[in-house]
Amino acid sequence: MACPDLRSLIIPWAGLPEATRTLMRRHPQITVHNLHYNATPTAEMAVALFLAAAKCVVPMDRALRAYDWTPRYERVPSALLAGKTALILGYGAIGRRVGAFCQALNMNVLAIRRNVSQDEGLTIQVLGVGELHHVLPKANALIICLPHTAATQGLIGERELGLLPTGAILVNVARGPIVDEAALYEALHSRRLHAAGLDVWYNYPEDAPARSNTAPSAYPFHELDNVVMSPHRASAVDERDRLRAHALARLLNITANGEALPNRVDLDAGY
Repeated sequence: MACPDLRSLIIPWAGLPEATRTLMRRHPQITVHNLHYNATPTAEMAVALFLAAAKCVVPMDRALRAYDWTPRYERVPSALLAGKTALILGYGAIGRRVGAFCQALNMNVLAIRRNVSQDEGLTIQVLGVGELHHVLPKANALIICLPHTAATQGLIGERELGLLPTGAILVNVARGPIVDEAALYEALHSRRLHAAGLDVWYNYPEDAPARSNTAPSAYPFHELDNVVMSPHRASAVDERDRLRAHALARLLNITANGEALPNRVDLDAGY
């Protein structure tokens, strides 16, 4: 190894590339850590997509741009959120912030995470992954903030979407393949789901020239007026570089003081 004194690797974003995971498995003496600088802007995007989807903002905006006031006089399905239940799938740095936003909207909030602990002062019920099928029928909104791993690939499929109440809202700011592509399209196309807000997708441009002509999915989500589409840019805020630098400085100061670094990645779990 070129640097035998290396003790820790800091990945300056959330997540663990598979190639890095494979490499670091060969060096178990080196701990791997993430930065969660993007947690707040990603949570804000989740809430923005959630509200836009629930309130049919995009189709009404599109109509009024064409001077069409018809939606004002017709029954446009706009969901009331207060008093409803939001299920946060993945209750880490992002999910906790989303949960707080949902509580501010007077929603009942449940959360699913891999490791369940009874945090002091916790006001949100946190359940294990084994409870997912039990709580999905209670979820008027499913907001996905999970890391993408072998265990979460396709976690939400046709069965899981079918367990949601009719008229539920789905938001995904995690990774596209956590939700089965075909099942999600069908649930939205059939209007079994009220709407979805999606920042993550199934197909991405392979190079710069492809950025202007790459479909994000094999299915025509773009034809559905109950989908709010965003090109995987939840963390793209003006302050991104500053947030990242501050988060990195915090970790470096912690290790300089001889303290244990936070945000350690479990190489077996993949996050």
